Amino acid sequence: ATLSKQDMEAWHALLNRHGWLAQHWPTQYGGTGWSAAQKTIFEQEIARANAPRITPFGVNMLGPVLIKYGTEAQKQHWLPRILNGDDWWCQGYSEPDAGSDLAALRTQAVRTHDAEGEHFLVNGQKTWTTYGHYANMIFCLVRTANTGKKQEGISFLLIDMKSPGVEVRPIMLIDEEHEVNEVFFRDVKVPIENLVGVEGRGWDCAKYLLQFERTGIAGIGLALTALAQLKAVAHRQIKTGASLDQDPLFAAEIAKAEISVLNLIATNRRTVSAMNSGAAKGYESSLLKIRGSEIRQHIWSLIRRAMGAQARALIPSSEYAAQERPLDPGDVAAARYFNARKLSIYGGSNEIQKNIVAKSVFTT
Repeated sequence: ATLSKQDMEAWHALLNRHGWLAQHWPTQYGGTGWSAAQKTIFEQEIARANAPRITPFGVNMLGPVLIKYGTEAQKQHWLPRILNGDDWWCQGYSEPDAGSDLAALRTQAVRTHDAEGEHFLVNGQKTWTTYGHYANMIFCLVRTANTGKKQEGISFLLIDMKSPGVEVRPIMLIDEEHEVNEVFFRDVKVPIENLVGVEGRGWDCAKYLLQFERTGIAGIGLALTALAQLKAVAHRQIKTGASLDQDPLFAAEIAKAEISVLNLIATNRRTVSAMNSGAAKGYESSLLKIRGSEIRQHIWSLIRRAMGAQARALIPSSEYAAQERPLDPGDVAAARYFNARKLSIYGGSNEIQKNIVAKSVFTT
């Protein structure tokens, strides 16, 4: 089951107390200043402990964008609030007609003046907004001009979710979890000082942020956790008098999955090192997103297969079911299998990522 907001806040607060939360930030802003190797080691240790992942929107996505493109005043205001948990962020990128083709977005932001001063007036809709029902802030791509290429005229705004005119509607997923939402903006006023970077150049911010999002979607820690669960389930399941991991065919599937995860870890180390040194070609995060999502989908397919008829379709929906007995892998195998279908779609579909990789490789 999805962790509650209170659980996630408590986990972030614990990491922050130890100075481990902002792994992509320099030390001057409260980050760890860790190398790529240190980040990988930490992620692996978190996975071994079966601890939750860091909710990425504030600390792993917006934070690096503010550090690179924000004014000093924006950094001093927003970065401590991310670390301290004063703000809970969500991402306003996708729209009903602008998903993988993100530059087709149509949410408009117009500069206006009134008695309150100068601000942007935002109208439009975002969709698939993860944890939008938890968030009090959203970083948003909006269109501030309609001239030139579609990537031009896009700006990066920080919007208060409690502003008049903001409406959040839930979208229920196939695993019956409320994880994503639609967000509507109707004449929402946004202060001019909430513009990050240059007006009309928000695509630069968007691309920079997506490097961190797609690297995160690779999900090294989540892949390691899923692999450990696969091994545990296969060791328990009995087939013809022996555990399933003694079956040569299924043992070979487990070995292939483990090799894939190890390859993913190695590729991630190279990618993060290249990003830190400025030597990245631009397609590495797309490659990680493709392989990471495919690997996790495959592992959950194997877990569901190993559970067989015990892979219950969904977690019991009784109001008190969670109090009646602890969850076992059979309760979540099918639900996580279904939920993992989204991995190859969100953050830019894998088909789009393959085009990015091909374009970069074939033109160099």
